Amino acid sequence: MTSRVLIVNGHPDGRPERFCTALADSYAAGAASAGHEVQRLDIARVQFAWLSKAEDFMTPPDQADIGRAQALFKWAQHIVFVYPLWLGSEPALLKGFMEQLSRNGFAVSAEGNGFPKGKLTGRSARLVVTMGMPALFYRLLFGAHGVRAFERSILRLAGFKPVRRSLLGGIDAAPAKRREAWLEDMRRLGARAG
Repeated sequence: MTSRVLIVNGHPDGRPERFCTALADSYAAGAASAGHEVQRLDIARVQFAWLSKAEDFMTPPDQADIGRAQALFKWAQHIVFVYPLWLGSEPALLKGFMEQLSRNGFAVSAEGNGFPKGKLTGRSARLVVTMGMPALFYRLLFGAHGVRAFERSILRLAGFKPVRRSLLGGIDAAPAKRREAWLEDMRRLGARAG
C-alpha cells in the first residue's frame, strides 16, 4: 500500500553537503522507489516572520510559504522531520516554522472545555535527529527531553500517531562506513514509509 510522504528538512542550513540533507534525500529515494508519493519541504527555504505576540498565533498566517506548507501537511499521511540537535532541542528556525504552521488552530484547537484537540489526526511521523554526542548519552543523561518535547507537545498534541524516532549520535566523528549505514537505514525506512 502506498502512502503520501512529506519530508521536512529542518536544518536551518539547507546546503547539499549537510548530513541532514543527505538523510532526507535517502529517505525520499527509498520512498519513491517503493511507489510512495513524496514531497519535500526545506525549512531553510521557507520565508516567514517570527511570532512575537500571542494574539498573532490566533490569526491566519500571512506568508504564502506557510500556506503552501499547511497544504502539504494536510496532503501527507506520513511526515518525516530531519533535523540536528542544537542546545538539546530542535533549531529555533524549525520551532518558529512549527509555530507559524500551527497558527489559527491549524494543528490544535481548544474545545469548549479548554482541552486541546489535535486537528492533524490520521497521520504518522518520524523524527530523524542528528547530534554530536552519542545518542545513548543523550537518552540516558538528558532523557532526550528536547526530542520528547517536540514529539509530545507538538506532534502528538496535533494528533500524530504513531511518532517514531531515529537518534543518530556522534555524527561529527562518524566514519564514512557508519554514515553510509545510516543513509541505507533511511532508504529502508523510506521504502516502508515508516
